[in-house]
Amino acid sequence: MKQLKHPPSSTTSSHDPKLLVRETLRITADLASAPPSAAVPPVSPLLSSETTTNSLNFGVGVDRQFVDSSLRLLCCEEIDGRRWKYFTDESSCSSSSGGRVGGGCEQLKLKKKKNVIRAVSLHSPQAPIEEFMAFIRSYVVPEGFPNSVTPSYVPYMTWRALKHFFGGAMGVFTTQTLLNSVGVSKHRTTPGAVAINWILKDGAGRVGKMLYARQGKKFDYDLKQLRFAGDLLMELGAGVELVTAIVPQFFLPLACAANVAKNVGAVTSTSTRTPIYKAFAKGENIGDVTAKGECVGNLADLLGTGLSILISKRNPSLVKTFAFLSFGYVFSSYREVKSVVLHTLNRARFTVAVESFLKTGRVPTLQDGNSRENIFNFPWKNHRPIILGPRFREAVEDPNSFLAVKPIFEKENYIVTYNPSKGNIYVLLKDQAKSDDVLKAAFHGHVLLHIIHSSTKKQSSSRRQHEDELSLSLLSAADLQAHVVDSYKMVSALYMPFKSKAKEQGWVMSESLLNPGRARLCEMVK
Repeated sequence: MKQLKHPPSSTTSSHDPKLLVRETLRITADLASAPPSAAVPPVSPLLSSETTTNSLNFGVGVDRQFVDSSLRLLCCEEIDGRRWKYFTDESSCSSSSGGRVGGGCEQLKLKKKKNVIRAVSLHSPQAPIEEFMAFIRSYVVPEGFPNSVTPSYVPYMTWRALKHFFGGAMGVFTTQTLLNSVGVSKHRTTPGAVAINWILKDGAGRVGKMLYARQGKKFDYDLKQLRFAGDLLMELGAGVELVTAIVPQFFLPLACAANVAKNVGAVTSTSTRTPIYKAFAKGENIGDVTAKGECVGNLADLLGTGLSILISKRNPSLVKTFAFLSFGYVFSSYREVKSVVLHTLNRARFTVAVESFLKTGRVPTLQDGNSRENIFNFPWKNHRPIILGPRFREAVEDPNSFLAVKPIFEKENYIVTYNPSKGNIYVLLKDQAKSDDVLKAAFHGHVLLHIIHSSTKKQSSSRRQHEDELSLSLLSAADLQAHVVDSYKMVSALYMPFKSKAKEQGWVMSESLLNPGRARLCEMVK
């Protein structure tokens, strides 16, 4: 009997499953790597509808599909929360088995070249609004936000943006007032006179900026207080500029005074900017934090300027507008400064920490200590009732009282005494005093003040009939010496626990920002 010959298609049927898998994966990879506008490649007639549907779900269980396929998984990548998978195509005609399958391999040959890397996105494209918000975030927040900055960064930038918004709005009205006062809108004033007055005004501001720069390290000691004082000077300058509308004949002296105040405020803002941004930065990203912070300020300033231009066309009341914008600027500045959390101890934060420790035995946290810091204690005021590093003639009036307490501090690099007539505690520093000695001396001054206040309260409670006559100035020399001895014992027992607890809370105790005076007691040469 004549044998029947099978058609070639029956021979290749045993290899159809592998060919179907390869063709499915090829089409899927082409779809993933092709741009959205590219046409969808035609599906091979050998692929069933079920296999094609499953191939479109690429990325879900994708590793299992590639176990016996010609596409090999290289790696997985993540960029800003979006993931990608990379594959390489290792298919070739030689991988097929059987000579009669060679023709089929020629028909199903892949269009891509061998070992081409293909990228497959595991996420759907972002919505336009999400892409826009990502674009905005790249300009206003540091890279890695919020993990790249401290938690106090967000409230600080919020109040900073509001302050610049009110400042930009105020600038429109002050500039308009100055131009009207200098005589730009009046035909009788020559352009040359206007230019000279304007140049003199700017020159006076630059002179004031240079003179104020001699404050030096005070920008590091009390940067919060100086920052807020600088913003107050900015508003004072804006108010003086608006006064030129009432008395335009005094334009030059008023404009010069206003520009001096505003330039001093600008110096303060520039000098205190870096330490504040440094407190927010985690790691070596202070440049990124500074750039994004300035971008936020400039953006808010532009918004305030644009809104103020629209409002100025309606000729609003200058007094009411100034009052509203000034209140918003000063309040935003106060909240901006209060939101800064610094790790170092200046005079105000040191006072908060020591008083809390003496009363409760606990050192406040960074957040609590900074929030309780007195912002209105400006650096040019004397830090009463404790004076650190004064001149000897200012601290001592009675030689006997000084000679009585001097032996107590023989082993220390400082001497603490009390002036009854002035009601102040004076901490005299020796020439060997270092940073830790200054901290210990300041701590000793607060301990002595605490003891004197406690003693005075006991006396006043027991002698209420003489309450008006009692004060710190009535302390006798013997009482003062006893208080100094008691304070010395307390400091010897409490100073190291205070340092340890302060370090546990995150306070930096290695350097002193207490701004002591420059006078030092030196050894007498015989």
